Amino acid sequence: MVSELTLNNGVTMPAIGLGVFQSPPDETAAAVEAALGVGYRHIDTAAAYGNEREVGEGIRRSGVDRAEVFIETKVWVSDYGYDQTLHAFDKAVGKLGVEELDLLILHQPAPGRFEKTVAAYRALESLLADGRVRAIGVSNFMPHHLGQLLAETEIVPAVNQIELHPYFTQPAVQSADAEHGILTQAWSPIGGITFYPGWGDQRRNVMQDPTIASIAGEHDRTPAQVMLRWHLQQGRSAIPKSTNPVRIAENFDVFDFELTTEELTRIDALDTGVRGGPDPDVPRDEFFDRAIPDA
Repeated sequence: MVSELTLNNGVTMPAIGLGVFQSPPDETAAAVEAALGVGYRHIDTAAAYGNEREVGEGIRRSGVDRAEVFIETKVWVSDYGYDQTLHAFDKAVGKLGVEELDLLILHQPAPGRFEKTVAAYRALESLLADGRVRAIGVSNFMPHHLGQLLAETEIVPAVNQIELHPYFTQPAVQSADAEHGILTQAWSPIGGITFYPGWGDQRRNVMQDPTIASIAGEHDRTPAQVMLRWHLQQGRSAIPKSTNPVRIAENFDVFDFELTTEELTRIDALDTGVRGGPDPDVPRDEFFDRAIPDA
């Protein structure tokens, strides 16, 4: 049975999804097909990943009915603005080969151009009202970004997708999300971001952490499975990324064991407070301005 989470508008979403960040396009379709074959029903992609087309191909190749697959994608910053974001939706569904998205989120807060971020979110609100998306949300929004957005828009985001793994748990963001009824979704949920190129000075591999290894041994599970179970038991969505069929299957096999309260506490205590990926408040104009091709 796939564990599901209920969003703040009543839509249900599978708690574990396949992430395809940095998955080469020529490997993405096979990874998606493999994931759906072992039971995943949630795929997370983004315009900026450059592999939405292959995600759609993988879904079709799997033979799983479109209505059974929760498709999540993200609008890139260069497409922010009301009309631009409406067009970004057209690009996304065109590449994915679908008519409706289950979850559409803004990829970055882009605080240096936040008026465009707000206009983009208003476009998401229109798409939601028109029934073209089932839920809307944000990614990498810190509490101050959320406060600013909520003050200028009508609909509370359903999801905030953030960097979250045992070495970086972002308690303030999780608390702000919970306060507003926003589901926290973890990208890099098993700590792969500790090797994110060009960001952060620490390159400690959470997969080799002795605490995680000890808990994994107690349950006869892999470190990745323990971390994903940690997310699930604390009410989060997680989107582990892999193109390896064995790893894809392992990452989904997390619904039939349970961590103790003491084990959850030990994992929580691993937080270093050190971000592995980009700081959402640091301007990256050249990166943000990268154009997203039409479908």
